[in-house]
Amino acid sequence: MKKIVIDADDAATGLKKVIVEHLKSKGIAVEDLDHLGGKPEAAYPEVAYNLARKVQAEKLDRAILICGTGLGMAMMANKVEGVFAGVCHDVYSAERLRASNNAQVLTMGARVVGEEVAKTIVDAWLKAEFQGGRSTAKVESMRKLEKESFKK
Repeated sequence: MKKIVIDADDAATGLKKVIVEHLKSKGIAVEDLDHLGGKPEAAYPEVAYNLARKVQAEKLDRAILICGTGLGMAMMANKVEGVFAGVCHDVYSAERLRASNNAQVLTMGARVVGEEVAKTIVDAWLKAEFQGGRSTAKVESMRKLEKESFKK
């Protein structure tokens, strides 16, 4: 695994720090975009868009976004062509996000999951690989429909 890119809005900076440390403790390279940095007024749409554009430009296969619920981050990241993001608040969904849907971006809500659950979600998502099989045609269909949508 190359590196994991991560970012969060002001509702989730604490959980982001926990996840960054968790990944580093496993020897995983982490790039914290820290979009809020000098811009505490930056809201989740800007944070998510910034990360999703990086995923798109660098063809990254793993990134994490955290906000209060994970919902807004996923919605915004999915507006960037070629980026698939999904909200996960349990291990099974995290596994399926990658195994069935080949999503590059995991989103979570700091107001929904605790630190230990968040770590297990991240671990499950990182361990999972796209399984192909029956899911391949579905993912290819999503990519095709996405391209048609972005043409307009």
